[in-house]
Amino acid sequence: MISWHDFEKIEIRSGTILEVTDFPKAKKPAYQIKIDFGPLGIKQSSAQITAHYNKDVLVGKQVVAVVNFPPKQIANFFSECLVLGVYDTDGNVILLQPDRAVENGQRIG
Repeated sequence: MISWHDFEKIEIRSGTILEVTDFPKAKKPAYQIKIDFGPLGIKQSSAQITAHYNKDVLVGKQVVAVVNFPPKQIANFFSECLVLGVYDTDGNVILLQPDRAVENGQRIG
């Protein structure tokens, strides 16, 4: 069990995907994505979401991500946030996203 205080330490924010590119050096199929978090700036992430999403449908999509993890190096790329999703029964990620448009950088709680 964690306390509410522990949960409040996690910065989960809304953002809009600006750019998506293939990530051939990743061990598992993934994209490199750039996300606009409004006042927090643009952050990049590696996301293993290729099973359910093509690059062209991702641009402009709002997502939810943890933005206060330290950067993580994946091959030659530094991931600056963790895009959140739900695993389907095959272990593939389905993105979490707001059901209405929200401002980039809004906190989830």
